[in-house]
Amino acid sequence: MGAKDQSLNRSRLDRLRFCFSELHADALLVSHPANIRYLCGFTGSAGLLLVELPKATLFTDSRYTFQAKEEVSGARIQIAKDGIVKAVGEALRKRGGQPLVAYSANHLTVAQKEALHSASGASVRWLKDASVVERLRAVKDREELARIREAAELISEVFRRGLPFIKPGISELELAGKMEYTMKELGASGASFETIVASGPRSAWAHARPTAKLLKKSELVVLDQGAILRGYCSDLTRTVFLGRISPKLRRMYGAVLEAQEAAKKAIRPGATAGEVDAAARGVLRRRGLAKYFTHSTGHGLGLEVHEMPRLGRGEKFVLQEGMVVTVEPGIYVQGTGGIRIEDDVVVQAGGAADLTNATRELIEI
Repeated sequence: MGAKDQSLNRSRLDRLRFCFSELHADALLVSHPANIRYLCGFTGSAGLLLVELPKATLFTDSRYTFQAKEEVSGARIQIAKDGIVKAVGEALRKRGGQPLVAYSANHLTVAQKEALHSASGASVRWLKDASVVERLRAVKDREELARIREAAELISEVFRRGLPFIKPGISELELAGKMEYTMKELGASGASFETIVASGPRSAWAHARPTAKLLKKSELVVLDQGAILRGYCSDLTRTVFLGRISPKLRRMYGAVLEAQEAAKKAIRPGATAGEVDAAARGVLRRRGLAKYFTHSTGHGLGLEVHEMPRLGRGEKFVLQEGMVVTVEPGIYVQGTGGIRIEDDVVVQAGGAADLTNATRELIEI
């Protein structure tokens, strides 16, 4: 662990401690793996991070003794011998007093919460927090932005290299497999999510999983792929057509692209997530296609492929410089197919700047 990483993690922990007064808490128990990684660098699958004002402690088990020593900074390491949850509870009991400990109900199971209560005793008071770590993670620092940019450039190249494979006769599963293989060839540790390849009428399924269905002529093909590079995710969707597209579908594609461009223009520091969604939705409404847009316009991106903020209808979350979001309007017509165009952008003082760079023009194959 380099000095730069140690300083970065201490800074993140200190920013988190500034939130304690807002939470009216004495400590925060962090259980979500992505949040633990963000705060202290630990990437293991078993761990709890207890952040207090004077210190932070990572509780893990003996499987991660050497890994924790290599990765963790800003926190002391405690190897639990009789269970991680029990170790945290006992540490809180020894702390004394009546500490108020915040935790995320979204990431702590009922069984874990009951075990914590049993091990810590009745003196510890528990408080559900309002996703405080996720709010900190929403604004990326310079190193995070560099990693996301690299991941976005990688997935753009994956799409370009995958174009020759998109042809009648290949199955959705085989095409998805080639895309994921190319990700690793280019240095990704894996896919951000299961790659989506959906063709023909199945392209109207917004989150279709690839099947053994063979691609055919005169079909829309939606390809949604993302890669993880140095811990950070990318997310890119493109829609192509096998053959010569009809004027009607060409107009629909143009409407989705126009909706995406309108959403990007609405992105700026101080804008709300709902305003961005409304910009995309307004274009499709004017084109008579709004009823076919069935999901939100985008979401935050970082250590996870879905983070704060959600660019959805009526969302009041205020965008800030340094946030990274996807912009992915789409329309889905049963029996005909779907069209979605998605890019990753960073919020800058002057507006949205693209991170993904694969062509957005309609491709006919």
